[in-house]
Amino acid sequence: MAQSKEMTSGACLPLILNFAIPLLLGNLLQQAYYLVDSAIVGKFLGIDALASVGASTSVVFLILGFCNGCCGGFGIPVAQKFGARDYVTMRRYVSVSLKLAGVMSVVIAIITSLLCGYILRCMQTPETIFQDAYYYLLITFIGVPCTFFYNLLSSIIRALGDSKTPFWFLLFSALLNIILDLVCILLFGWGVAGAAIATVFSQGVSAWLCYHYMYRKFDILRTTASDRRFRPELARQLLAIGVPMGLQFSITAIGSIMLQSANNALGTACVAAFTAAMRIKMFFMCPLESLGIAMATFSGQNYGAGRPERIWTGVKSAAVIMLSYVAVVAVILWTLSDKFALLFISPSEHEIIYDTALFLHVSVSFFPVLGLLCILRYTIQGAGYTRLALFSGVSEMIARILVSVIAVPLWGYWAVCFGDPTAWVFADAFLIPAFIYVYRRLCAIVKRERAVAASA
Repeated sequence: MAQSKEMTSGACLPLILNFAIPLLLGNLLQQAYYLVDSAIVGKFLGIDALASVGASTSVVFLILGFCNGCCGGFGIPVAQKFGARDYVTMRRYVSVSLKLAGVMSVVIAIITSLLCGYILRCMQTPETIFQDAYYYLLITFIGVPCTFFYNLLSSIIRALGDSKTPFWFLLFSALLNIILDLVCILLFGWGVAGAAIATVFSQGVSAWLCYHYMYRKFDILRTTASDRRFRPELARQLLAIGVPMGLQFSITAIGSIMLQSANNALGTACVAAFTAAMRIKMFFMCPLESLGIAMATFSGQNYGAGRPERIWTGVKSAAVIMLSYVAVVAVILWTLSDKFALLFISPSEHEIIYDTALFLHVSVSFFPVLGLLCILRYTIQGAGYTRLALFSGVSEMIARILVSVIAVPLWGYWAVCFGDPTAWVFADAFLIPAFIYVYRRLCAIVKRERAVAASA
């Protein structure tokens, strides 16, 4: 039997840190093979090809973010029932979530594939890179079921306290992706489409490995015929948590699409700089995202176990971890941003290298704001208040739209650099009071339940 892990007792900081490290390594791997995609495309196919990959980045985030958010939401009831040791209901949630994932991922793949060209036109994608951008986006959307199932199965495994196993599968997948990148681009000559094929295929392999492992190794997940029956009431509960989480990512991405559209209009050089900077930024953001995901599981298990006081302790412990990391990464990005840009861009492209470094310098200055955002948002979601967390995404969307419509026409690429930080500030302005509300509400609910149990 694989080792599941409860996070409802013991010192919070080492529990969260130990759980987050495999998540971090997995996310770094995932971002690493996005980096490799872009580096190989930029070095071997040129600036236009790199721009074509980046031209649709925010659209990919819109769709895949929705899928990933749903998957994270589907894992929350699993974590809560695991914390409460209600394994029968937990297995039924898992079974229903897999059925929902099958239907949702296929429908999303079909609709988005049909709309690829229209989306890129709406985003003012330059004609010089339109065809490559179209093929890259189309293949990515066709592969949505692979991405959906990998993230769902990983979320379920993490809900049981095992964050290490998905990392090992992702490690294998990342290495496979790098090999396939080189084969598809250099050997077969498939260009940008080859990079997309390599990524989708690698994620499909990760999904299959997670599924095979999960049902063979976790005894508490082995189902009966009754467990496997589709239960509409559980489906409604999963959708009530998962869809708002997915929409939160999508709403955030709408603002990103507006920002990227404004940046696309500035020309191919700005698109290339934006692409390189975003790849680097996403890589260094991974620890903050991983810490947030760890807090979702921590929050879900402790709420399920009736121990909300540990959630507040966990938030403080996570903040200490976050600030320690940000201090280190700030030094790295402030001193080495131009060197990182050379992974994607020829040394002769001085303007693009400068713009890439500028974007990274501005972003890392606001990483503490982003770190707090990740901790609070995922903690609220882990407690089941996903609809409330959705409004933080609305705040981000509003901020990015304002920057895109007002600031970018006035200040150009400089304003683009401040688009994400402005969104993070807006989100925190909502999340801080929202967390205080949720925490007090959880404490009141548990206190009431304890009083009822004592009088029974």
